[in-house]
Amino acid sequence: MKNICFLNTTSFWGGGEKPHLEYALKFSEKNYNVYIAASKDSPLAKKAQEKNIKLFEIKFNNLSFLNIFKHIKLYRFLKKEKIDTIIVTTSQDVKAAGITAKLAHIERIVYMRGLAVSVKNSIINRILFNSILTHIIANSLETKKTMVENLNRYKNIDDKVKVIYHGIELGLFDKQAKEKFPYSEEHKLVIGTAGRLTIQKRQSDLIKIAYNLKEKGLKFKMLIAGTGELKAEIENMIEEYKLQQDVFLLDFVENIPSFMRSIDIFALTSSWEGFGYVLVEAMAASKPVVAYNISSNPEVVRENETGFLVDYPNIEMFGEKLEQLIINSSERIQFGKNARKLVESNFQINDKVSELENYLLHKNEA
Repeated sequence: MKNICFLNTTSFWGGGEKPHLEYALKFSEKNYNVYIAASKDSPLAKKAQEKNIKLFEIKFNNLSFLNIFKHIKLYRFLKKEKIDTIIVTTSQDVKAAGITAKLAHIERIVYMRGLAVSVKNSIINRILFNSILTHIIANSLETKKTMVENLNRYKNIDDKVKVIYHGIELGLFDKQAKEKFPYSEEHKLVIGTAGRLTIQKRQSDLIKIAYNLKEKGLKFKMLIAGTGELKAEIENMIEEYKLQQDVFLLDFVENIPSFMRSIDIFALTSSWEGFGYVLVEAMAASKPVVAYNISSNPEVVRENETGFLVDYPNIEMFGEKLEQLIINSSERIQFGKNARKLVESNFQINDKVSELENYLLHKNEA
């Protein structure tokens, strides 16, 4: 293994794109010849250029696997640069790139899946999983379970899937917060969350929770980092519940380590997560977390040790757990310390890169 291409043509920046960039950087540090294939002007493409990673521009959609010109463009790149390993993360990319990589006789065709939703039991997916993909990676046990539940009806795919959790660069969370966020330096307790403003993330639950906490007379501020299609709706809710002085939308936050160090409690109200990357980031900054007890969250959060897992979608109980952490500072601090230790033991990026490298190099060895 020498020439690796990380391919992700998603136009936005999220939990799947960030690990892709970080793993590309880490493999480059290991003296692999690394490329990133991404759509033009996408956040991933821009960040690859900023980090001096070689960039190949290409864009796929759900029907691109039928586009002969897309196949030819990628095929020529793979052959020219002598790519021996291609790592793909999205379903639309894996269909197009997987077929091309197979035609180009790429030795390792790797699907690194981060969505904890079912894969359709279609003909193209059966071909991909049985005849094209050489390595299949899930970012959590929940992602693996949902990935194979339909395909297993056709053939047992379960044994082919390796679970490798994402890792983070712990050192980034050991520095002082450089950016100033509202109320982060005014001795007010701050509840924070980060994620795209989408139906999946359910930030609307947090607005209702904030209203209930305020009605109880609790003193806090809530920061919501992220942008997305529901921004106007969330803004309207903040106004409707008269929380303009309590809840603040920060839009996209570039420096997440700084953000995490600025808050006191992290709250995640998602209805599902492939892998709770932001949970790990908060825990790396020694913050206790409260999240719904769904999908992969129990693989990250230790109940009553690093935070709380709440029955979905019980916003009353969610608020009660936040209230407990607001009131009990000693528990809040201890949970944060426990969280940091858990990340140190289980989610360091260098360990995960070594695990991924070993899997790619030695999967077929007896």
